[in-house]
Amino acid sequence: MSNQSIRTFLLRFTKLNVGLFIYGLGIAMLVHADIGIPPWDVFAQGISFQTGLTFGWSTVVVSIIVLICWLPLKQKYGIGTVLNGLLIGVWCDVWTPWLPTFTEYWQHLVEFLLAMVIVATATGMYISSHLGKGPRDGIMVGTAEALNWPFWIVRTMFEVTVLTIGWSMGGHVREGTLIFAVCIGYLMQTSMRLFGVPTKERSKP
Repeated sequence: MSNQSIRTFLLRFTKLNVGLFIYGLGIAMLVHADIGIPPWDVFAQGISFQTGLTFGWSTVVVSIIVLICWLPLKQKYGIGTVLNGLLIGVWCDVWTPWLPTFTEYWQHLVEFLLAMVIVATATGMYISSHLGKGPRDGIMVGTAEALNWPFWIVRTMFEVTVLTIGWSMGGHVREGTLIFAVCIGYLMQTSMRLFGVPTKERSKP
């Protein structure tokens, strides 16, 4: 491997890890805002409530389960895939104790909106490293290919399923869940354009 190749890889690897570090902050803020969270996080939160694990470690558990499900779908792991599954939850737990306590609803709402921007920015950053898709995207892409179904149908099927299971275990489904669903697509598209990722590609942790 040439020196240039090594430098390029190190740059991509650094971008990946900075992106995951920032993504962990965004997820921690979404949960801390306490006005509802995205479907996969509702699932992780439900597991956390039922097992006593921290939210971050519950997120890691979900990622491991999802990555195991990649095997029959013949999806290829990348180093970014593995680090995504392991580090976002860890960084979420690292950030959580440092978040301030809020008492007013508008403060929780502002925190949630800022968290969405952080998540979208971090997504564009780590995707632009091109070191592997996120665990959840992999299972949805693989399922869509295996069933020959449109991706949006498969994504809806998965997210409704994990949302329902997570909610039944006590996960928080509120207005934030809807706000995230409506806004995150545009924010992520903007972020990916900023980082030079073709907007026809899509990915999520």
